[in-house]
Amino acid sequence: MEFLRVGDKLLSRAKLQRNLDRILELRCLGLSQQEVARQLEVDRTFISRLEALAEVRKGGSIALIAFPVANAAQVRELASSEGVELVLVMTDRERWQWVEEKSGTELFNAVMALIAQVRTFDTVILAGSDYRLGLMQGLLDKTVIPIDMGSSPLTRDVALDLERLTDLIRGIKEGATLPPDSPGVAG
Repeated sequence: MEFLRVGDKLLSRAKLQRNLDRILELRCLGLSQQEVARQLEVDRTFISRLEALAEVRKGGSIALIAFPVANAAQVRELASSEGVELVLVMTDRERWQWVEEKSGTELFNAVMALIAQVRTFDTVILAGSDYRLGLMQGLLDKTVIPIDMGSSPLTRDVALDLERLTDLIRGIKEGATLPPDSPGVAG
């Protein structure tokens, strides 16, 4: 066990880490700062300051689902660097490989699990064919931002405009409201 001396106090780094982990675990479970503070016998402001120290960004959670995307690797990298929490971006080949490597039951279960996971996000950016966008918007009861990549069925990968996608993601993070006729990012 690693100990640190601060003035006349002997501190345990492991104890500190356990308590920090417990605070974050309880907050992630949905307990308020006040409830966590009461349970762990610390000040509520302490919980608030810890969260501020670790904060990467404010705002709701964002998911990005897009296929078939010609510049999939760049889109995945961009989304990850912008703090998008769920990134499922595939080329047409990757999409078909994902489908074909599963049995019917496995595919059904994987799709249902994915839908359940996506429904937990506050905002979902969907890029795909007009038909699939309509289907997915019907399944999700969250804010859905559609990017129409063309008429179904899409028979080729379509490049997404990285600059416009960056602006879109940053706008969502900053709380901008997008008009329903805002231009897409499909190229």
